[in-house]
Amino acid sequence: PFPYAPYAIQERFMAALYGALEKGQVGIFESPTGTGKSLSLICGALSWLRDFEEKKKQEEARLLALEHDGQEEKKLTPLDEPLPKGTLEEPGCPDSKGSAGEPDWITAFVQKKEERDMVDRLKEEQIKRKKREDRLEKIRHNVQLKYTAKRKRSEEEETKRLLQLSKEVLLERGGADGLDHNEEELILDEYESDEEKKVVPGLEEDDDDMEEEHVTKIYYCSRTHSQLSQFVHEVQKSPFGKDTRLVSLGSRQNLCVNEDVRRLGALQLINDRCMEMQKNKHDKKSDGEEMEGKRRRVSRTVCPFYSYEQMQFLRDEILVEVKDIEQLVALGKETKACPYYGSRYAIPAAQLVVLPYQMLLHEATRSAAGISLKDQVVIIDEAHNLIDTITCIHSAEVSGAQLCCAHSQLLQYMERYRKRLKAKNLMYIKQILYLLQQFVSVLGGNVNQNPNSQAIPQTGTELKSINDFLFQSQIDNINLFKVQRYCEKSLISRELFGFVERYGAPTVVKTNKEKEKLAGLQNFLLSLQQGSDKEGPPQSLPAEAESDQLRSASPLMQIEGFLSALTNANQDGRVILNRQGTVGQSSLKFLLLNPAVHFAKVVKECRAVIIAGGTMQPVSDFREQLLSCAGVDPARIVEFSCGHVIPPENILPVILCSGPSSQQLEFTYQTRDLPQMMDETGRILCNVCNVVPGGVVCFFPSYEYERHVYARWEQTGLLARLAAKKKIFQEPKKANQVDQVLVEYAKCIKRCSHGGGQMTGALLFSVVGGKMSEGINFSDDLGRCVIMVGMPYPNIKAPELQEKMTWLDKTMPRAAGQAPSRVLIENLCMKAVNQSIGRAIRHQRDFASILLLDHRYARPAIFNKLPQWIKERTQVKAAFGSAFAELRK
Repeated sequence: PFPYAPYAIQERFMAALYGALEKGQVGIFESPTGTGKSLSLICGALSWLRDFEEKKKQEEARLLALEHDGQEEKKLTPLDEPLPKGTLEEPGCPDSKGSAGEPDWITAFVQKKEERDMVDRLKEEQIKRKKREDRLEKIRHNVQLKYTAKRKRSEEEETKRLLQLSKEVLLERGGADGLDHNEEELILDEYESDEEKKVVPGLEEDDDDMEEEHVTKIYYCSRTHSQLSQFVHEVQKSPFGKDTRLVSLGSRQNLCVNEDVRRLGALQLINDRCMEMQKNKHDKKSDGEEMEGKRRRVSRTVCPFYSYEQMQFLRDEILVEVKDIEQLVALGKETKACPYYGSRYAIPAAQLVVLPYQMLLHEATRSAAGISLKDQVVIIDEAHNLIDTITCIHSAEVSGAQLCCAHSQLLQYMERYRKRLKAKNLMYIKQILYLLQQFVSVLGGNVNQNPNSQAIPQTGTELKSINDFLFQSQIDNINLFKVQRYCEKSLISRELFGFVERYGAPTVVKTNKEKEKLAGLQNFLLSLQQGSDKEGPPQSLPAEAESDQLRSASPLMQIEGFLSALTNANQDGRVILNRQGTVGQSSLKFLLLNPAVHFAKVVKECRAVIIAGGTMQPVSDFREQLLSCAGVDPARIVEFSCGHVIPPENILPVILCSGPSSQQLEFTYQTRDLPQMMDETGRILCNVCNVVPGGVVCFFPSYEYERHVYARWEQTGLLARLAAKKKIFQEPKKANQVDQVLVEYAKCIKRCSHGGGQMTGALLFSVVGGKMSEGINFSDDLGRCVIMVGMPYPNIKAPELQEKMTWLDKTMPRAAGQAPSRVLIENLCMKAVNQSIGRAIRHQRDFASILLLDHRYARPAIFNKLPQWIKERTQVKAAFGSAFAELRK
């Protein structure tokens, strides 16, 4: 089923997708934006799922029917029957044995037993499915009644809870050791490592109730929150919208409905606070059983939205009707239930789970979310930068300033609560302090001095293997796995944040003695704050400033990420020691070189994996770096690429080898800054603006080059000539200003199309890999011509890239006589080009021209990396005259 008559390429796409899912393959699917890719994915995949469930039901019915027939005859088990003649290996009885040398009756018995087990399993599954369907049916009828009663009940519970809280607060005595009783909550609980942990009965009973078998489902992931929302709306509009059980997952930042937690702002703080509130809920249960003489813990807040009954209700609501994240949050607020956990409890019964990349690709996040990939289908959309995404998720960086700050905070914390902390906690805190101290000394500094005033004699970048880094830091004797687990379980960064929140502000400090003690920390935090301000933009926005403060107030959280990265296998990553002017500006960065190790687990567990995108060219990256390294059998990989829905005459891609004054176009690092090259580019642009109506988008390889060219054109008066025809806009560096610029750009084009004056539209200077080269559509008049100035090769001097190139040359085979590192550089360049030029054509009746300014685009190795639908229509023009004639036409 499809909402309208599909294009031929959509039918081909869906047929190929259906086949890949049926055969359990790994597919690389390319379908240009504007060809209805989302709808093809939805209809193709959900048709397969529907048929798969139907086949399963028929198979069950067949086996159950056989079982029923078998029961009609009176059955004796083989052991009750007299032994058949010839069982005892009589001579002359050659047929008495089965193929494996077993007597026939044994083979038959084993076969029967297997069938019986199978039937029992199927019966169980049928009962479960029947229960689930009955439950959903009941919900559909009773939802309204239940909902009203629930709201009333939850209001009563809330009142009771508040009364209880106020009683507990009144009962509370001041803490011992001269500590304020509010400070009790800053002290770490006694820590037990996993080996010593005894299971406490009753602690997890909530979760056991909710455990349910996972039905076969499709996990759909994309990059951004808005892309996921768009996809959910497509599902709602599709023929499957009414009867698909769909769950949208997101981070706590997107789904939390507890205002006190939300206002913490930074994701890591929200996560920690939420976990702590759950811990408090479990602690409350065991409060009554505390032994005499043991200090009573201060009453600590639990989350009013984290209630089993309310979340079960929310889960059922989610499964009844397709909802996007906004609708989910609204429902959570109304029903006083947590959407973050409510949605997770809906995963087992769901048929389609929609979630961001990071949640699926990061193993720890995946298991925490309760996602089971065994025999399921995964579709990764917008996957053109999948390799970079996996690398980023598993890489981590910490600055010298953060290391010193965390050391100072943790030391003060330990000194203040030393008497109250248990030995296990003290031991781990000392280990973390030692790690921080060693990290700073590897950078060439001392933790006890201000990082911003400690100059580093030898600046530069050094690369180390993980093991070498551990030896050089002299921390190879510390078990990082245990330290990482301690940080996770004890929530130490959360306690430390609470401590700094309290004592970072001067108003809280009471006695003079304490003032002296904590003035150091305050000044230190202040100096860090000022240090980081110096580097940032002059006028920073309030929201950004606030999140910076949160980051610097809780540096330990970022350091935990770095520690966890150091637990990767030695050959799969590198540590980059980046020493700049001062210790504060220097940093340690973990770089993941082999993304396949993390992707292998996904491919191994899944029934089928589909990697889809608008422009997946060049595909060799996915095949070699991701799939071959992850051990995928080449026979299991299938590629599908379809053309565009526009007629051939609606697009004119031109590779331009020289400009109007016959200057050859070659924008290498050596030649692109030459005045004649910049002037020739300006002349091309002037000619284009004279004949192209509406909007022209011009992409430069970098912000720096764009600024350079702009200054040159301003100086030569060329900018003024351009401005006479088109109003000029520049891509802003700040993400929050992009929308504003785009709105102005679109308004200007609209005005000019009605005005009929001298101005014919607008010209937008953009940057490859910037905010406008991905995810923003220049449809119709917004992008009648897209110009790419030069080839946006990455900076091969960057240490990270050099290390990746060396690693590839060592581990990958040479392809077609080219070194893998060379292929990587070309692929990175062409991926960026393809993303940028694919922005112009957005639907069947759209039309645009694409100009690639550089003769190097005509080289076969480069030319073949253009998307198929652009490549087959591209013209290579040696001279500007004929290109201009085509463009005008």
